[in-house]
Amino acid sequence: MAYLRGRNISVDFPLYQGGSRSLKKALLAASTQGNLARDALNRVTVHALKDVSFSFEQGDRIGLIGANGAGKTTFLRVLSGIYEPTHGRMMASGHISSLLDVAVGLNAEATGRENVVLRGMYMGIHPREMRPHIDDIAEFSELGSYLDMPVRTYSAGMNVRLSFAISTSVLPEILLMDEWLSAGDARFLHKAQARAAAFVKSSNILVLASHSMELLREWCNRGIYLAQGRIVAEGPIDDVIAAYDAANER
Repeated sequence: MAYLRGRNISVDFPLYQGGSRSLKKALLAASTQGNLARDALNRVTVHALKDVSFSFEQGDRIGLIGANGAGKTTFLRVLSGIYEPTHGRMMASGHISSLLDVAVGLNAEATGRENVVLRGMYMGIHPREMRPHIDDIAEFSELGSYLDMPVRTYSAGMNVRLSFAISTSVLPEILLMDEWLSAGDARFLHKAQARAAAFVKSSNILVLASHSMELLREWCNRGIYLAQGRIVAEGPIDDVIAAYDAANER
C-alpha cells in the first residue's frame, strides 16, 4: 500500500554569505516576514518549512497551492528524498517518480542513452529494468541521433524531452510534479500533457504543485495551501482554492 506521511517536518537553510550589515537586514526581515532567524550557531537561517504534518494515502490527488517562495518546491523535494528534514520524520512506501527539476539525475558528460540508465538509478530502478525502455524513450523524446551525444550539447527543450520521457517510462505508485514542463516547446508540451494525464490516472498518489487552479481542479481531489513554509489550509481542493483566493483578496 502506497503512502507518504510526515510528522512535524521542518527544513532550515543556513545563510553563510554577507557581512554584518546584510545580517542586520536579514534579522530585520525576520521580524516582519517570519521565515528568517538565527540558529543555535548564531547563523541566519531560512525556515523553508515549519512544523508540517501530513498523511497522503492510496487514491489521494494533492494540489499544492501558494505564492512563490511559500515552500511548495521544498515540500516536493522532501517528499522525493532530495532534502532531508532538519526536524521531524518522513515516512514513505511505494515507488516514487519525481517530475520536479529537469537537471536532477542527468549527467551532462554522459550521452542521452547513458542517462536513461543513470536517471533510472536515481529513481531507484535497476539498470536491467531501465534498458528495455530505451526504445520507447527514444521514440517519445524524438531526439534521434542526439540520444548518443553528450547531454551538455542539448538545448533546454531537449533536456526537458529527455528528462520527461525517462521519468514517465516506468509507471509509479507515487507521482510528484512541479510546473517545469512549461519549459518545453508548444508541440511537445501538448504531447507531454496527454502522457502526463495518463500517468496521473495510473498512479496511486499524486502531489502536484501548480499556479493553475483549473489544472488543480481537474487533477486533484485534495489541496494544501502553503504560506511562509506552513500549512495554513488543507481539505477538499475547491475549499483550499477558495481559502487561497480569499487570503489574496485582502
